[in-house]
Amino acid sequence: MTITGRALALAALGIVPVLLWPDRGTVILLAAVVVLACAVDTALAASPRKVALTRRVPASVRLGEPARSELTVANVAGRRLRGVVRDAWPPSVAVLPDGGGSDGGGSDGAASVGAASSGSVVGASLATTVDTARHRVELRDGDAVRVVTPLLPTRRGDRHAGKVTVRTLGPLGLAGRQASLDVPARLRVLPEFASRRHLPSRLARLREMDGRSAVKVRGEGTEFDSLREYVVGDDVRSIDWRATARRGDVVVRTWRPERDRRVLIVLDTGRTSATRIATSSGGRPGTDAPRLDASIEATLLLAALADRAGDRVQVLAFDRALGARVAGASGARLLPELAEALAGVEPRLLETDWPGLVGQVRAHVPQRALVVLLTALDPAAVETGLLTVVDQLVGTHQVVVAGVADAEVAALRAGRGPAEVYDAAAAARGDLERAAVAGVLRRHGAEVIEELPDALPPALADTYLALKAAGRL
Repeated sequence: MTITGRALALAALGIVPVLLWPDRGTVILLAAVVVLACAVDTALAASPRKVALTRRVPASVRLGEPARSELTVANVAGRRLRGVVRDAWPPSVAVLPDGGGSDGGGSDGAASVGAASSGSVVGASLATTVDTARHRVELRDGDAVRVVTPLLPTRRGDRHAGKVTVRTLGPLGLAGRQASLDVPARLRVLPEFASRRHLPSRLARLREMDGRSAVKVRGEGTEFDSLREYVVGDDVRSIDWRATARRGDVVVRTWRPERDRRVLIVLDTGRTSATRIATSSGGRPGTDAPRLDASIEATLLLAALADRAGDRVQVLAFDRALGARVAGASGARLLPELAEALAGVEPRLLETDWPGLVGQVRAHVPQRALVVLLTALDPAAVETGLLTVVDQLVGTHQVVVAGVADAEVAALRAGRGPAEVYDAAAAARGDLERAAVAGVLRRHGAEVIEELPDALPPALADTYLALKAAGRL
């Protein structure tokens, strides 16, 4: 049994006769009246378990984009149903406080989806309540109503709906029954891909490098482009002696950045990828998210750029086992497959198996490729495993190690107050250690990038373009 504010108000009214006739019998009589009224009202309420419920949610939605959960409530209890229905979701799928609306039935958040011969549907939700997951409904036997709950996902991955709670009230509105029912539903939240805004400018630079715009890059790269006459200052190693013999004039070969190369992006999903990294907002730390999310953003931008450049892209998510793999997709299929595969990838609180990672790279790209390792530039991790990985890969591949910097650390380093100087010194010491680690990796032949979450995707894309223009892929 559940009671409402009306039952409490009825009990409060009993104070008046108690004050007029202050004895035990009056109190017992009034309490019995309230209990009896609530019991009768509960008995007359429709059974919350005799309600047919159906949930409908989108198959997928991007992180930060609104979605809607449509819950169909059908009354099969055999009597009139009055009450409240709560469509519960986990905190990572925030229920919006307004904007729920109805599906073609005004702003009350409920709409008729079908009725029996008994007549029309009476349905309304609590449009003024803060929690729009709660909807007030009133249905005759055999009628149905659709209530809409507006959602806003705040975390990537598969989000499963909670139970639907149905609370039915009796005709007096004093008390009723309540039950929580399982109505399974899954909302897949895809990566946001906010770094998409950097793609047009990088594609323009790619077209410039490939000669599809007014500027033509000459003398760089290792892929043959054309022949032209020798001019003073040209590298004599570029002379094509066979063509020179045929033409009678000295001619040289020109080159362009490579196309149709292999790009392997490896996401480290081990312990360090679970660290929550503050993003920069107006120069100050803003919201925070796992380091893995920033790595996924960089992966999506680099994959889209490399695919447009004609390169073959593979993506691996690895810690001690292969968590996800995308290979063979290109063109319009690449980004959807990447988003779908990476949506469910979560960090695991264990150390990454670095020798196993080397085995995965060699198994999937035996030929020369650009291998991008998205991990943390943690001194301990580099000394215990990452440095060995770089040593084993640089002989065959071009290796780029990309890490995510923390805006909160940068803010601490800028502190100069009496209470902030020790934090600033610790942050500066950490920066020096990471810089030393980056120097060691560079001396071993790897390119190293460390940027804030918002700056990492374009920085990685710029590094890819620079390597491509220099013919180092």
